[in-house]
Amino acid sequence: MDSKRQQKFSRQIQKDLSEIFQKDMRSAFGNAFITITDVKVTPDLSIARIYLSFMLANDKQGLMQEIREKTKQIRGVLGQRIRHQARIIPDLEFYLDDTAEYAAKMDRLISSLDIPPLKEGEEIED
Repeated sequence: MDSKRQQKFSRQIQKDLSEIFQKDMRSAFGNAFITITDVKVTPDLSIARIYLSFMLANDKQGLMQEIREKTKQIRGVLGQRIRHQARIIPDLEFYLDDTAEYAAKMDRLISSLDIPPLKEGEEIED
């Protein structure tokens, strides 16, 4: 369970990083639409784990690698934005959030199941 301080700091980082990816550095990543789905911050606020989702990106792993290579630059831009609100600019760790893809896959699997209806008077066995 995150403390209120961690939650508030996570929301601030998520908001600022979203603006950085959508406005400041959009062209640096081939105009891919990058969404920050979640930010988790360690209790000492020194590390932020950022979960990203991509749209309009053909090579998600390649884009993820490019983001990881530019982590220092992204952290610098973030530092400029939050320098008056935080004493420490956290180290950034980026992860691919594939929850939406997993949910779509499960939806396809469930919809492809062929379950025959129960016959009259028949009951479901446990």
